[in-house]
Amino acid sequence: MPATSPTRTTQEIRKDLPADLSASIAVFLIALPLSLGIALATGAPLQAGLVAAAVGGIVAGRLGGAPLQVSGPAAGLTVVTAELIQRYGWRTTCAVTVLAGLCQLGLAALRTARSALMVSPAIVHGMLAGIGVTIALAQLHIVLGGTPQSNAVANVLGLPGQLADLHPVALGISVLTLLVLLGWPRLPGRVGRALRKVPAALAAVATATAFAALAGLSLPRVDLPSWRSHALPELPEGPVLGLIAAVLTITLVGSVESLLSAVATDKLIASERRTGNRPPRADLNRELRGQGAANIVSGALGGLPVTGVAVRSVANVKSGAASRKSSMLHGLWVLLAAGLLVPVLDLIPLAALAALVMAVGVQMVNITHLRSVTRHREALVYGTTIVAVVLGGVLEGVAIGIAVAVALALYRLTRTRITVERLDSGAHRVRARGQLTFLAVPRLSRVLNQIPHDGHAVVELDGSFMDHAAYETLHDWQDSHLAHGGSLEVTGRAGSSARLPEPVTGAVPGTAPGDGPADGSHHADRSRRAPQRGVHQCCRPWTPWQNHCDHRPAGTRTITAADAAKAAAAAAETKTEAADGPAGSPAPRRRGAGQLANGIGAFQRDTAPHVRDELARLAREGQRPSQLFLTCADSRLVTSMITASGPGDLFTVRNVGNLVPLPGAESTDDSVAAAIEYAVDVLQVDSITVCGHSGCGAMQALLSSTPGAPMTPLRRWLKHGLPSLERMASRHHAWARISGRLPADAVEQLCLTNVVQQLEHLRAHESVARRLAEGTLELHGMYFHVGEAQAYLLSEGEDFFDCRVFDSVGQHA
Repeated sequence: MPATSPTRTTQEIRKDLPADLSASIAVFLIALPLSLGIALATGAPLQAGLVAAAVGGIVAGRLGGAPLQVSGPAAGLTVVTAELIQRYGWRTTCAVTVLAGLCQLGLAALRTARSALMVSPAIVHGMLAGIGVTIALAQLHIVLGGTPQSNAVANVLGLPGQLADLHPVALGISVLTLLVLLGWPRLPGRVGRALRKVPAALAAVATATAFAALAGLSLPRVDLPSWRSHALPELPEGPVLGLIAAVLTITLVGSVESLLSAVATDKLIASERRTGNRPPRADLNRELRGQGAANIVSGALGGLPVTGVAVRSVANVKSGAASRKSSMLHGLWVLLAAGLLVPVLDLIPLAALAALVMAVGVQMVNITHLRSVTRHREALVYGTTIVAVVLGGVLEGVAIGIAVAVALALYRLTRTRITVERLDSGAHRVRARGQLTFLAVPRLSRVLNQIPHDGHAVVELDGSFMDHAAYETLHDWQDSHLAHGGSLEVTGRAGSSARLPEPVTGAVPGTAPGDGPADGSHHADRSRRAPQRGVHQCCRPWTPWQNHCDHRPAGTRTITAADAAKAAAAAAETKTEAADGPAGSPAPRRRGAGQLANGIGAFQRDTAPHVRDELARLAREGQRPSQLFLTCADSRLVTSMITASGPGDLFTVRNVGNLVPLPGAESTDDSVAAAIEYAVDVLQVDSITVCGHSGCGAMQALLSSTPGAPMTPLRRWLKHGLPSLERMASRHHAWARISGRLPADAVEQLCLTNVVQQLEHLRAHESVARRLAEGTLELHGMYFHVGEAQAYLLSEGEDFFDCRVFDSVGQHA
């Protein structure tokens, strides 16, 4: 990335200042009532919420690694803070906040920010939902005009008595606040559109405050004491283990919530803005440092714990913020309000703040999260974490959630379903779904022994792991079955070819998806197929064609009379062409044509009979590929081979260097953009994969290019790869590497970086950005090492060293 001159920097600041100023005011109007409400919910002095909001905006905004994230007091730490205040007092809680900030600095120094995201999303969402339930139950008592109890269970048990002793004035103000809060975003018409620019939270509290003041209602209100009497931290007093647990709890919850909010903000920015209008991606370790510094300052000044707040961050992005100055300005506005607007803030009814915070607590039980964990079969972990947090506390709830998640993972690891069914063709199909370990050996043996010795069997292994005991059992049965005259086919998931390490003599060759109709009738074709080729292991992961070589020994090859006649005719035709053609005509051209004709003939003879039905179905129904596969034109990349795919599976685009030109770029090639639009909008593919490879000639050409060289079609095309070259040289972007090792040389480094960069170019295409925002499209990065015959997939996020990592894909994955 080219260096930026000081003049350019000043121009950018001036250009972004209006947008940052507007966004900061919008966020301030949301943060002010929420900060007071969260302080009220914790039982802390109300000024503590304002201190945390100001410090979060200024300190975390300046030092943090997520430019558009807004930090301050958050509902996620409300329950923890309230418990600490009840147990140790407010001043000790401030000291605990300082210590938690120091712990966050230590974690950031160890570069462990990414490890905080290893916690299962079901546990995180369950923790937040449990905190939300606890908050809502506590604030419900204030809404009804009473006082909350010490824990969620006591609040539930105390509700009947509270309902019997209602305070109509407090309840009326709370109902008015909730009505405005829920109805404000739905105001119709042009006037409603203008009013909706005011945040709903501010409108609700302001309406309730104005109504209470004009009506002269008598009810508890905000009481901000003089800043001269503001409580500051003192040395912690209490059991050492209890204090350590408190520090760890605030560190854990605050760090996870901040980092998740930063990642969510990055995703929102990617879906809302084009590449050229985005701030740098979040540096999570720097963000953790910023949060630690903010907690140290907030605790030292008598403020609540600080964390990244998703609601304010979303408002910041949607309000058009361009840099971290919007967050810092919002902190400045809170600081000015704390000093100048005290008489106005003292008019706010506590019932209005309680209703606001109760609504926030209810919203923390997110229906979208519930659907997500249900879809991924983690509802048990989610529900258990909620109940444990409500009944036992945040730290205990998270620990129980982790234990349940580990137990569930072990259960799924050891749970294997093994079934056998008889097909219409008379063959038996054995399906093993799950991991084949020694625990599954008795069931595996029992099922395999049900297959007749002289029959044909199809063994479908739908799992990612097989231990030695299961392998020995399956291998011994295979040898016995073949020795008794039976035939065998071993396939992987969805019918893709698989194998045991040793070759199987006389077995029916395995095929890849697309050999026959999807309803399973292709197994009958396989059972009738003559074993024309041996099951040589280098062919089994290939496509169904398997015409690249013939591994049968010379003595076993059979040449029919028809084959001999065809060969003689082809030879005679070649001689005739040689005699009639001009003297000195290039031999390589004739060999190429002959090789092409031979290949086509082999396809028509060996493969077409087996795929004709499937291709006829595709011709009738049309293509419905599941993904767009964009890769290099290099002849060594055979997409059907490395993805075990067949006809109708992939919509493939190939070009030199697997490049995706940016929309509107100079010398844009519309063919790639047209293919992307057709695949995304017409074919409705589910995913797009960009696949690079080792030893890419295009990347070598980029590295060796010299400025001022004459432009050729190839050089003009490779200009679309220059952003990858700039990304590799930039210190503002994460490196890309293969899991377990560094790139072998600069060419491999650029090949990996190019995949990451072209994924960014994909996101700039309007159709792709729209589908990503809808959540109906996925983008994947892939790297194929030709010399190792090894595929690697780009993992999510970065590792401890801020690198984008390509993980190997093998039999274990």
